[in-house]
Amino acid sequence: MKEKKRIPSSGDPLVWTSPFASLKQAGEREPTQRPQASNSDHAAPAPRKSRGRVDIIRQTAHRGGKIVTVVTGFLGISLAEKKRLAKEMQQACGAGGTVKEGRIEIQGDQRDAVSLILAKAGFRPVFAGG
Repeated sequence: MKEKKRIPSSGDPLVWTSPFASLKQAGEREPTQRPQASNSDHAAPAPRKSRGRVDIIRQTAHRGGKIVTVVTGFLGISLAEKKRLAKEMQQACGAGGTVKEGRIEIQGDQRDAVSLILAKAGFRPVFAGG
């Protein structure tokens, strides 16, 4: 059976040790240095300086008055990469979207967020149209 700890009522000083004392001592030690990764096959390739211009268009035509952000003008990228970019845009914008006929369509007026994602991926986004 576990022994109960009692607080002295006679005015004697309380002897207490912090349960976090061992963590504090561990934090005072110097951190171990990890070897830096060398340029090997495991390193992710850095995006090229400019992968080309892509147009970001806001459309409402034939959509029942709802606004859709359309990204067009991709040159030389695969359908799989377009789907990956579309998924990243959907998650960042908190909206639905799809890849149709070589275009990425994101629901709502999400041009600013889409522009940031495309710039990070190495494209040169340009706002086109109205």
